[in-house]
Amino acid sequence: MKVIKIDKKDWAKGLERLSKTFQLFGPIEQDAFFVFKAMEDGDLPDLDVQNTRLSPRSIIYPQSEKMFEYTLDENQEDHHVLKEIDKDYSSRAIIGIRPCDAKAFLLVKRNFDAPEYKDPYWIKSYEATTLVGHACNVPCSSCFCTTADCGPFHEEGLDILLVDVDDTYLAKIITEKGERLLAAAGWDTKADTASNDRIENMKEATEVKITSRVSTDQLKDKSTTDLFEASFWEDVAFACINCGTCTYVCPTCWCFDIQDETHGLSGIRMRNWDSCMYPLFTFHGSGHNPRDTKTQRVRQRFMHKLKYYVDKYDNGIQCVGCGRCVRFCPVNIDIRRVCDLMNSFEL
Repeated sequence: MKVIKIDKKDWAKGLERLSKTFQLFGPIEQDAFFVFKAMEDGDLPDLDVQNTRLSPRSIIYPQSEKMFEYTLDENQEDHHVLKEIDKDYSSRAIIGIRPCDAKAFLLVKRNFDAPEYKDPYWIKSYEATTLVGHACNVPCSSCFCTTADCGPFHEEGLDILLVDVDDTYLAKIITEKGERLLAAAGWDTKADTASNDRIENMKEATEVKITSRVSTDQLKDKSTTDLFEASFWEDVAFACINCGTCTYVCPTCWCFDIQDETHGLSGIRMRNWDSCMYPLFTFHGSGHNPRDTKTQRVRQRFMHKLKYYVDKYDNGIQCVGCGRCVRFCPVNIDIRRVCDLMNSFEL
């Protein structure tokens, strides 16, 4: 794969040129935190931030998304007819996405772009997006990506990988989408052959810094029923307050709810992120709730990510090791501990 050098002095000018053909998103400081948001004129992505509180999944899969509109006014010719709302699927680029967040899109893709059913909103948005990754030279202390089939220089899911080296960015071109983006930016695309070895050396040096880990090697062979009935779930869930923080900061969570909002005779049908931590998540119209206790809900979250997903796809766990749920859980429930409990469980 070709690697080019981008002088940091030329960085802003290249992004300005890119903004003429791409809608740009990047990590921007907002209310003492960093979030991925649309870059306005003069904005630059802050690539010094270690990681954002939320992943950029909302750029492709919005937290609230209007799908259809309708009218109940019987004087209108098209009353009681759902009309699809027009959406903007023009070219966009996420600048500075971490490798773990890019890999997360591929895990989520198995849900939204499955052979049996396809979500046109997610697919069109994802296909319109170019992912410009930013390698982690200094990983967070809670990161365990290297044992979650990912890593600080992981390339899977990315179109370009940026590596910060002194006064330059080394840009590794991974896909044709990445090649087209660099051409639109107008940076010098002359290959720098020596930089490949430098990136590999930096990758090895950074991976050594990640000492947090999970064990997943025995999950596939565990009995689903035995894990479901394991005695440790009460202990794991004891402190949980069902706030849903873990699911909202997780880049691989995909659950949503669809509801109609009507005002007067006009209405919209929309979908919103939902969480398996919420008591109403499984509440039936009959009044029955099959997961009416927090222990059942906590068990569902971890069983889905670490067992059901493993059994269905046989392609690792539904986690990329970003560590956000570890950092932001207000009661210190740790997926690393739960994963090890599940992996080592014996009757």
